Formats: sequence, structure tokens, C-alpha cells
Amino acid sequence: MIRKKHIAFFIAILLSIGVYFLFFQKDKNLKYIPENADIVVLLDVKKATRQYISSFITHPSKWFEEGKKDKNKISIKNSGLEIPDFLQVFHLKKTKISEWYAILEIDDQEKFSAFLKNRQFVNDGKDRFKNSQFFIKIEGEKCIVGTSNLNFDNIGKAFSQKFRNNKLNADSFIKDGLGSISFISELRTQNFSINLNDDEIEIKNEGNAIDFESLISDLEKKTQFLQSELDSENIKKISSFFNENLNDSLSVNSLKMSANLSEVNDTIISYGYDDNFNEIEKISYQKIVQPDYEILLQTSNPEKTWSYFQNKKWITAQNQFTAIPFQPNLISKNGNQILIKSTRESDKVEENKNQNFVFVKNNPLLFSSFKTLNNPIFKNIEYIFYGNKNQDYSVKIKFKKDKYPLILR
Repeated sequence: MIRKKHIAFFIAILLSIGVYFLFFQKDKNLKYIPENADIVVLLDVKKATRQYISSFITHPSKWFEEGKKDKNKISIKNSGLEIPDFLQVFHLKKTKISEWYAILEIDDQEKFSAFLKNRQFVNDGKDRFKNSQFFIKIEGEKCIVGTSNLNFDNIGKAFSQKFRNNKLNADSFIKDGLGSISFISELRTQNFSINLNDDEIEIKNEGNAIDFESLISDLEKKTQFLQSELDSENIKKISSFFNENLNDSLSVNSLKMSANLSEVNDTIISYGYDDNFNEIEKISYQKIVQPDYEILLQTSNPEKTWSYFQNKKWITAQNQFTAIPFQPNLISKNGNQILIKSTRESDKVEENKNQNFVFVKNNPLLFSSFKTLNNPIFKNIEYIFYGNKNQDYSVKIKFKKDKYPLILR
């Protein structure tokens, strides 16, 4: 009896050790973040695996759906790639915000070739492959995966083993979250944690103690598709995120914006000929999505701001503001304020909330206008929120409720 207890105890210890190494022990070394990266996104793969298993166990109906998946589709797990404990995705300096890359090691070339064929990648020459979503470049036993192939050759060397006097590992970027997003500059690195909840993704800086729920609840009750209120500092940060630096040129102290979407008839005029070859005018109509908006800029130097717009040739003789592609609109100046609004029907900005935020609510009309948004991921988003107060920042992507949490969808 005692011997059986010893055997059971020994087996329990072995299982515990196995579980620890399988789900908790991590290699935190970050080998493939290049020195010319300015944004780094990390995903704690083992923590994500634990969260997935926990959710899977507590949703038995998902067990039966797993068996119905396409068995001919090769999974990432069987792709021949070695998935690191921390998946490292990065953005390069002075490139488009839509361009992201990751470097992975190839563990089995034969399996990887089968995976590429299975996922409909086509050979683009010189060990480069592409499908409808990703681009891949193979370099020996490594491959670069990207949302673009424009900067495969511009990815710099990996950071040295010393990174600001600390060994470059996951602890430099990620703390308690499922992942992190870090902005790297010459002066400092700003880290933001990524957490995945049942129906939302939340990104916030470390030590964030600000609760934006009251503001979000208020914004949700409004009908507007877009609402925004930003001070000069936030305008500068958001414009630099898109490789622009407008704030110094514009001298803008604050921005308020409100917009809605509506479907209107667009007149199409064409010309043809009758049976006697007389030219006739043909009028037809098509439905288009048109935003109704109002943008209010508060500026310390309205003349400078107006001159900047004129020098850019953004203001026509009819006082239309052409930097916004949705026409017609009107731009006007009144004291320290510059107002840009759609002429058909403008969605008036509300009183100041004295907070910095951008709130975008999902609208079905988006999907008929922008084909890139017409997919299940974007359709299931309820809203996107950005908020800032003092040194605290928060981004929340809220998804529509479902019978399964996000990690199982």
C-alpha cells in the first residue's frame, strides 16, 4: 500500500514537472527584433495556450465543433515552423503603418513546403512566396513573414545582446499581460499590456488606474458613427503614428469631430444616341454611402493654420476643403476656430467633455463602401475606443457577444 502511494506520488511529481515545462517554462530570449524596429508586439504563446485550454474545457459545445474542422487544412502547429514562447512581431521605422513583420525558424523544410502549398502560397521567385494575406521570404533556416514584401531587404540586424544595459528578453517589454505593444525611440521605450477578455481586447500602459467606462457608456448611447475630442498633445502623437507631424505646422490646440453615415442617391449622367443619331442625355442613379460630419479646430494662430491649408492647395475658390475626400464640404474661419463640415447635412459636434478620446462605432454601411472591412472580424466589432488622461492611455476593441469567448472563436 505504501509502495503504491510512493508510485502515485512519484507520478504526480513527474506530471507536475511535465506540465510546468510544457505550459510555464519559457525561453525569454528575443533573437529576431531588428535594430530599426520602432514598434514591437509580443504574444506570450504559453499563456495564450493556457487561456485557450481553460476556455475550451469550460465550453463543452466547442469540443464537438473541433471535430468538424477541415482536416485537409494544415495547422500552424504542423507547419514545420518552430513557434517561439514569445511571438515577436515588429514594425520598421519610416514604413507604412500597415506593414508588419515576424521572423520564424524553419524546423522541417519538407513540412513547411507542404504547408505553403496547402495555404495556397505561390512562388514569387527568389525564395519568396505570397497568398491573399501574407508574404514570405525564406533565408536559409529562417523565414520572414510580412503583411507586405516592400521592406524584406530593409530589416536590420538583430539588437545586440545588450539592450540599454539589460539583456534583450521578454521582460524588457511584457509584464503580466497576454501580450504587449512597445514603442521604441532613442529616448525611451513605452510598454503597453494587451489583455484578451471574453469579448474585448484591452491595451493600456503599465500602472494605468484610469477607468473610462463611464465615458464609453455615454458615447455608446449616441447615434454617431465617429466621435472624437483631442488636445494638441494627442493630435501630435496620433499624427506621428501615421508618419505625419501636422501639429507644429497647424498650431492647433484642440480638435473635435462628429460624423455619421447615410446612404444617398448619386446621379450618374451619360450620353448616347437615338435612332436618328441625335445625342441624348441619360440619367441613372446609384446608392453610395456618404458621411455627414463636422470638424472643429481650435487654433492659437488661425491665420497660420489657414495659410498652411492654402499652401497645401487644400482650400478651393469655393471654400471646399479637399484634404477630406468626402465632398462637398465647406471650410470657414471664425475667431480662433476653423470649422469644416459637410454641406448636405452636418452632424454637429457636442459640448466639450474635457477628455481626450476617439470613439468609432460599427456601422453596417461601412462594409458596402470598404471591401477590406467586409470580413467576419470587422463585422463582429462593436466599437473601438481610444482614451487618454494625463499619463494613462487605453485602447479597447469591443466585440459583439457570442456563445464563445474571443480566444475560441
